[in-house]
Amino acid sequence: MKPHPFLTKTHAPLLASLALAAAMCTPPKPASAQGPADGTDAAPAPPAASAPRPNIVFVLSDDMGWNQPGFNGGNKELTPNLDAFAASGLNLTRYYTHSVCAPTRGAFLTGRYAFRNWMDWRSEDFGKPSYLKALGLTLAHLPDGTPTRRIHALASEERTLAEALKEAGYFTALAGKWHCGEWLPEHLPRGQGFDHHYGHYAWGIDYWSKTIVHNAPARFAVYDWHRNGEPVWEEGYATDLFAAEAERVIAARGKEREKPFFLYLPFNAVHGPIDVVPRYTDRFTAREAALKCFDDAFGRVLKALDEHGFADNTLVVFANDNGGIFEEDNAPYRGTKNTTFEGGVRVPCVVRWPGKVEPGTSHDGLMFVADWFSTLIALGGGDAGGEVPIDGIDMSALLLEGAPSRREEIIFEVEGSVRQPTVLSGDWKLMGDLLFNIREDPSEKTDVAADNPAVVARLGARLEAAASWRPDLGDKPLLMEPALPYVYGQDENGDVPAWLKAHVDKVRAGQPQEWAEGETPWPQAPVGINANKQTESK
Repeated sequence: MKPHPFLTKTHAPLLASLALAAAMCTPPKPASAQGPADGTDAAPAPPAASAPRPNIVFVLSDDMGWNQPGFNGGNKELTPNLDAFAASGLNLTRYYTHSVCAPTRGAFLTGRYAFRNWMDWRSEDFGKPSYLKALGLTLAHLPDGTPTRRIHALASEERTLAEALKEAGYFTALAGKWHCGEWLPEHLPRGQGFDHHYGHYAWGIDYWSKTIVHNAPARFAVYDWHRNGEPVWEEGYATDLFAAEAERVIAARGKEREKPFFLYLPFNAVHGPIDVVPRYTDRFTAREAALKCFDDAFGRVLKALDEHGFADNTLVVFANDNGGIFEEDNAPYRGTKNTTFEGGVRVPCVVRWPGKVEPGTSHDGLMFVADWFSTLIALGGGDAGGEVPIDGIDMSALLLEGAPSRREEIIFEVEGSVRQPTVLSGDWKLMGDLLFNIREDPSEKTDVAADNPAVVARLGARLEAAASWRPDLGDKPLLMEPALPYVYGQDENGDVPAWLKAHVDKVRAGQPQEWAEGETPWPQAPVGINANKQTESK
């Protein structure tokens, strides 16, 4: 893509603003507290090895398949930094997430199963008729008759990991993909506990133009690139820009060492749309280049930690949000993103903390993305307690001592989701009407439900009970207005700069202006277990 013809923002004031951000506090939200989850062992963890409070860098890739990193069998030419990192850390080989982007992010930030607060539904789903139909809702319209989406996001009443660590004295920063709400201020990162934010709010940005391709039900692009509540333009490929921002944040913390920091880096790589990367066109395909650029960025983050003297007391986590979109990228596991087969929910995860986590090791204990909430708060000296049920379990002893996992169950989906109700309990996984023994059949080739009716009945009852934890959705009366903003963020769209309007208008002019009846630029709601086999749901 050609260089952008409009305004380029400089970074001259950025380091100063990052230093000042440590003292900036968003108003505290009502204490929405946490307590033991129904049916989950949430007793206090046995004491782990004594350790000073670490800095925390949590790096999340997007849609990376199980076998794409070299350390899991992928092309080592594409992931040298990830592979070196895996050799220096602890590889969690039975680490699970939800099967789609936003639910995983919600569970990470709250320590709660996504269905407990409706984060198993993404904000964009509330503008898609097929998803709304599954919810028993209809497409909303503004007073002038324009179709628009209903506002949905991670509820501001939820207490987030960022808020808990901030309360414990951490500086909190996010550079990357948010995907927990893109419109109201209270739903954006700085309304959910982050002192500093850079990146995009919504689901899948164009790496060069910084636009989201549609705002369902509106069929045209919206600008989505921000720093601390202001739209910004910066030349470059999104993955590289996230790495550059991480470098700046780390450098700024080097000058403000009186408090530890939590840096959350949820990259959009390797999520689509996959764009051409000029520096790699002669060596790799576009998909390979996206992975190589992510690995480059990851290496830059590690180098910055080392250069500023943070490496030895920084807990670095690399993980992925859900399975890859192509089944071959998830082999030997079956399924893809948007399914609860192993290929959709079992993802790479490596942890490094020099001197605390044993390097070059692996652990096959069960761990779920929500466990990071309780674990990181414990390691950070914070308090994960309160009044609402927390599903995350403190896994400090597993990470630091190699202790057995304290988790015996993961509930991926329950009734009310567009995906199949699914629970993993011990060796057994019930997925809709299918039953698999994951220990004996990790590739889920053989349905053994008919041979184990008692297991099916027990796990089915468990899913039915868990479905009762889902609160009432209501009719979602808040609407996005206008239906097609120039930029995400209600306040930001209130005063749109001329450069941004010109850029978005140019992008929209290059998009399809008409669609055949029944066709849309967004995927339709999945049906049944094989979402990956449905071209219309991709």
